[in-house]
Amino acid sequence: MASVSMADVKRLRELTAAGMMDCKKALEEAGGDFDKAIELLRLKGAKDVGKREARTASNGLIAVEHVGDSLAALLELNCETDFVAKNERFQALARDIVKHIAATKPADVPTLLESQIDGKTVKERLDETNAALGEKIEIRRFTLLEGGYITSYLHKTDPQLPPAIGVLVQLDKPNAEVAKDIAQHTAAMAPKYLSPDTVPAEVVQKERELYERMTREEGKPEAAIPKIVEGRLNAWYKDFTLLEQAFVKDNKKTIRQVAEEAGVKVLSFTRYKVGQA
Repeated sequence: MASVSMADVKRLRELTAAGMMDCKKALEEAGGDFDKAIELLRLKGAKDVGKREARTASNGLIAVEHVGDSLAALLELNCETDFVAKNERFQALARDIVKHIAATKPADVPTLLESQIDGKTVKERLDETNAALGEKIEIRRFTLLEGGYITSYLHKTDPQLPPAIGVLVQLDKPNAEVAKDIAQHTAAMAPKYLSPDTVPAEVVQKERELYERMTREEGKPEAAIPKIVEGRLNAWYKDFTLLEQAFVKDNKKTIRQVAEEAGVKVLSFTRYKVGQA
């Protein structure tokens, strides 16, 4: 077998994102021929695709695509390591898929996987990238918003990595400044729901039961418990619903007040953070 230098191994790793030992073995088997080594890595990757199904893809990126101001798609594409997240092939795949989502409006992830981009299904594109980069690559989720005025915001938690947080905010009418402020606020404050009346009934019931138990354990008078519980539930709404949160730029105002003062209504939002529910 040909002897290869660490510089050659590093170069091949940068080109393919494959593991160091895999790159070394491929170069040795290829006699130092880079093109042949890349092909060997692709073949090995294709054979290993099935073995990766049980592995965890908790790294990745958030990508966005706009079609004018009234349609936008947000995508979370996952991989196993931040090394692959930085890879141009992985990032190009995310760009292609999020554009495809905005153009075709699939109903869900299974429908998206079976749809075609340039004659290949999205699933086939994922498997090819999986094979080439040597990691489990998967679409975790996507959101498509349409109507009104939609803005987006992407945030890098590490300047060396692609965006790990992405937000879409949908207003009933155009207001770029307020939409941007609310999107950046959403990225920072991570609300779970739009408003108290959009929180699922089972979630409210669970929180209410928890506060009732806590309040009784604190020895509060029975007659005072309902009022204390409602107060705690209202405080929970201020933490977890966007419209009731204190605005990060002016904590004397809620997001609801910011929107009302601007004459707009927040219709919906989506916030993704890589690896989080």
